[in-house]
Amino acid sequence: MTDTKNKGLTRRTLLKTTAAAAGAAAGTGVITGFPTVWAKNPITLRQIGTGVSNINAIAEKCKQDLGITLEMTALDSDAAAQRTVTQPNSYDIADVEYWICKKVFPSGVLQPMDVKKLKYYDKIVPLFITGKLTPDSKIAQGTAPHTVGFVEKPGAKTFAKEPTEWMTMVPTIYNADTLGIRPDLVGRDITSWADILDPKFKGRTAILNIPSIGIMDAAMIMEAAGQIKYADKGNMTKDEIDKTIAFMIKTKQSGQFRAFWKSFDESVNLMASGEVVIQSMWSPAVAAVRSKGIACRFQPLKEGYRAWGGGLGLASHLKGAELDAAYEYINWYLSGWVGAYLNRQGYYSACMDTAKKFMTADEWGYWIEGKPAQHDILSPEGKVMEKAGAVRDGGSFTERMGHVACWNSVMDEDRYMVRRWNEFIAA
Repeated sequence: MTDTKNKGLTRRTLLKTTAAAAGAAAGTGVITGFPTVWAKNPITLRQIGTGVSNINAIAEKCKQDLGITLEMTALDSDAAAQRTVTQPNSYDIADVEYWICKKVFPSGVLQPMDVKKLKYYDKIVPLFITGKLTPDSKIAQGTAPHTVGFVEKPGAKTFAKEPTEWMTMVPTIYNADTLGIRPDLVGRDITSWADILDPKFKGRTAILNIPSIGIMDAAMIMEAAGQIKYADKGNMTKDEIDKTIAFMIKTKQSGQFRAFWKSFDESVNLMASGEVVIQSMWSPAVAAVRSKGIACRFQPLKEGYRAWGGGLGLASHLKGAELDAAYEYINWYLSGWVGAYLNRQGYYSACMDTAKKFMTADEWGYWIEGKPAQHDILSPEGKVMEKAGAVRDGGSFTERMGHVACWNSVMDEDRYMVRRWNEFIAA
């Protein structure tokens, strides 16, 4: 174990010199060093991905700073995975999650990235390189991003066991997810994933209905309730899947769940209306409920968080000027402005050092360090999200990302799991 770690770090150190030299120009708070050649030779890059990060403001800023036009298409997770594999010529950049990367990269539709061309490789948080946030961190279950983050060489279809010079995707966005609650309506302390099963909340709970993610929430709930102890929640056996689905069907038929949501807006509406008081939730969805003046909390739980991460992958067909433009775009993406934008939404940037330069000390204190806000905290669009004095639910970046129990994942029995999950939803 130690050997592998040392090898990875040594290899990474070798790569640092190039990345550090290339990134030296980015020491100021203003983005510099990006060529204006794209303004003279217009290039359009087509990007597909989920609505989480396919944001018009990013496309507008990219056009302004680089002269590159981004055509973004937002899809749900499953549609993004399917299109990446089945229509590889319909996009240039795939903005997908790491569990999706596990499904799509072996098909050869994406080309690995040369880390020597990544200006900020050295600044990427170690979670995506070694799997550990700090040297003492325990590597979480599931498809941890670093396990699908590298290949040995161009053309390789299997993932490398340690960092190499070839990245499958460049990480951009990630978060730790938990249950959202209405503190004004639950009437007691919520401390465990198992609390969603409390008969007191019958008919007023919800979980999300994206099979690969929903099954992980179900696993967190079942393990917390003492129903099962998984060998690896992120890679269940058929027997474990059957037990999980049987329990979820029984819980559903008892009337415990009000709904199974698929979109951000659905989760916000369920919570804001009070139809649901405890459910699977994403951090920015909790913020959206709160922005309506309604009490809502992103509740830290003793068992830890379920995490996810996403990144940008390059289509295999990219070459020449388009490939150069894609690398330029990715380097710009990690140079700080986008990272700060994502941090202000309640997500996390893969390059924290560069993002920090584009945030005020108060914003950084609130979003990243878990400190009370000195002033009102604004969304990227300038809306008040939190009042002065507020402290972020779950505390600091280290407290949240340091307590990840599992990552969204693709299991060996993925097809079987999806079929069984759909039976649960239909039951």
